[in-house]
Amino acid sequence: MDHIIRAVRAGEWEQAREIRLAALQDPAAPIAFLETYEHAVGRPSTYWQDRTDTAAAGVGFRQFIAEDSEGRWVGTVTVMVEGPADEVRFGEAAKVDQTHLVGVFVRPEARGTGVTELLLRAAVEWSWALTEPSVERVRLYVHESNGRAAAFYRRFGFVPSGDSVPVPSDPSAREFEYELRRAQ
Repeated sequence: MDHIIRAVRAGEWEQAREIRLAALQDPAAPIAFLETYEHAVGRPSTYWQDRTDTAAAGVGFRQFIAEDSEGRWVGTVTVMVEGPADEVRFGEAAKVDQTHLVGVFVRPEARGTGVTELLLRAAVEWSWALTEPSVERVRLYVHESNGRAAAFYRRFGFVPSGDSVPVPSDPSAREFEYELRRAQ
């Protein structure tokens, strides 16, 4: 099946909300996302509208989606731009200009079709294309119990950075940082 990978457009907040809620209902959600379904479903429509319009503008972050031949969103990834002077959103403060991939989700029926690779390729290419700032690395965090995700990211080229942080909702669990460095 062919998929179109593209940036989210302003006004697509209902689709953005729907795929986020689907992601939070996935069996892997407790170890893949920091937000719960119950929290997200209670957010007002203005939250989703603002979030989607900001992502569409590509200032500070960008959301990419995978669309199937019927126009249904089957996957998503969000890329946040981080610099040493920025506030810490998750994990540790950025030591260099970088992007941070979050919210990676592909619907079960689209898994194993190459959609995840296409989404990550779009996110990484967007990261490398940034000029202000010029990004040195792309990072993401993987829960210590999410071996499936860790294996996928390693196959894509990410490597463990050696850093880890406690999971905010369970300080006894760890999130491991993976990175992809810009080729010199």
